[in-house]
Amino acid sequence: MLEKLQIVKQRFDEVSDLIIQPDIITDQKRYVSLNKEYKDLRLLMDKRELYIELTENLQEAEEIIADGSDAEMVEMAKMQYDEAKEGIPKLEEDIRVLLIPKDPEDAKNAVVELRAGTGGDEASIFAGDLFRMYSKYCESKGWKVDTVDYSEGTNGGFKEIQFEVSGEDVYGTLKFEAGVHRVQRVPQTETQGRVHTSAATCMVFPEAEEFDVEIDPKDVRIDFFCSSGPGGQSVNTTYSAVRLTHEPTGLVAQCQDQKSQHKNKEKAFKVLRSRLYEMELAKKNAADAEKRGSMVSSGDRSAKIRTYNYSQGRVTDHRIGLTLYDLQNIINGDIQKIIDELMLAENTEKLKASDEHL
Repeated sequence: MLEKLQIVKQRFDEVSDLIIQPDIITDQKRYVSLNKEYKDLRLLMDKRELYIELTENLQEAEEIIADGSDAEMVEMAKMQYDEAKEGIPKLEEDIRVLLIPKDPEDAKNAVVELRAGTGGDEASIFAGDLFRMYSKYCESKGWKVDTVDYSEGTNGGFKEIQFEVSGEDVYGTLKFEAGVHRVQRVPQTETQGRVHTSAATCMVFPEAEEFDVEIDPKDVRIDFFCSSGPGGQSVNTTYSAVRLTHEPTGLVAQCQDQKSQHKNKEKAFKVLRSRLYEMELAKKNAADAEKRGSMVSSGDRSAKIRTYNYSQGRVTDHRIGLTLYDLQNIINGDIQKIIDELMLAENTEKLKASDEHL
């Protein structure tokens, strides 16, 4: 373990030196990436110091116990020994997880898109429930949620809604939510009291920086139209909403949430960049998942990932076979425990893969 950490320390010293070099500071892309690496390595350095301290304490305690000449010292050494013996395996496990190569996308902000699937009005209502669930979850994490575009359902909820989430390690957390979410409940519109099954699809893209994706303006058709959302008369009579069409790929991004055309255009370009970036990323992830046989984040949009069963108060995540009888809290934004389990499953997979690699 110490040998591995020594290699990490060499890289940490190297990065610490690099981030104060003037030519690095002026190269924004390199500087941002090195700064992120510095933060991750700093965490490992703190664990390394603790690990060295505990192994030295263990060795010292063993020597005092073996000597045995001072009963009081032996008593204290035994406590020190137990503490170190208990702490080292847990610390080693933490270090092993931190040594798993980080996905550079994980630190990015995200663009999330929810679409009502099968189930008519009820599917739109459910997409609205999911939007509230994610909004509350993001709020609990101190993240900022910004609506980009939406189309309301006829009976409430949304046919589709797109929003940006910004904060720390957003994509690395929310990427586990991508896939088909299924709901089983008696719809508000049902008079017979029968349980219906409806679905909504969640897509999560890492928000691309300008230097991640170059878009040639000549490839983009820009259309302006009137907003259809709330906001009074002015919104519906000014051409503030923006639709971008990327002609080489046929990808479309639009924004009508802001009152100014300029801001809508800026947001729509952000979404378009993220979609183009995600297309490339999806190819890479599919290849990686195939190599690893990953169940957790294969990025398959058609995969049914979770069922929310109202009559039983049950939520089941099908990827890891996790069932929780806590639907009310979960639908109110308390999804951290599900995400923790999914992260654990993915880290276990990655650890297995890295052990095999070794």
